Amino acid sequence: MLELNTKIDRKALAERFRAEGRVQVPDVLTHDSAERLRALLLQATPWQLVWQAGEDGTVETIATRQLSAPEAQAKGAQAAAATDTAARAGQYAFRFASYPILTAYLEGWDRGGPHETIIEGLNSPDVLELVREVTGIAELIKADAQATLFAPNHFLGKHTDANKGQGWRIAYVLNLAPDDWHPDWGGYLQFLDENGDITLGWRPRFNVLNLFAVPCAHSVSYVTPFAPPGRTAITGWFRDN
Repeated sequence: MLELNTKIDRKALAERFRAEGRVQVPDVLTHDSAERLRALLLQATPWQLVWQAGEDGTVETIATRQLSAPEAQAKGAQAAAATDTAARAGQYAFRFASYPILTAYLEGWDRGGPHETIIEGLNSPDVLELVREVTGIAELIKADAQATLFAPNHFLGKHTDANKGQGWRIAYVLNLAPDDWHPDWGGYLQFLDENGDITLGWRPRFNVLNLFAVPCAHSVSYVTPFAPPGRTAITGWFRDN
């Protein structure tokens, strides 16, 4: 599922990461591998709506297949209202669709299923060695993962991933969005300075791996109501424990 492109210029990427603490790896997978991965996310992933409203809030979920039920629709409306209220007050909030690949793997949700090959691929010697070479962090030993889908009205508020207890060293986003993703649709990975100014924004691009050192202030900008529901990715952290 995760077959690396053999033509990646690791030296140039490492120089850029060393200078900036972040880098994009274009065409990180072979085209066929990336297409298979995108098809899996779009066609065969049991998404959950996940949200949090406020720094001390609990992450809540509801399976998207249940959203047609009246009680689930009410809960979804409550999630939208709560996250809107928190974000309006400048508090941390998010809502998007997710499939927790690592949790599913550890708990055996679908033994031998295709999503298990994703977490196995991310933890393969080839992928780990690529990330070690590009970041210069030899201590990286494993990766976790979730699949994400940012549909219209989804967003991820400003945060830093300052969770050293988890061994998080490098945040990653393996983008599988349409290559013609338009800037007006939102869903950009944004990096912020101490004044809240956006210093850099990365457009979702197909088959591009974003790597950046944490902690680092960043967010995913609000996806506009008229955007197509195809902003898919595999996200998580490469870790040293």
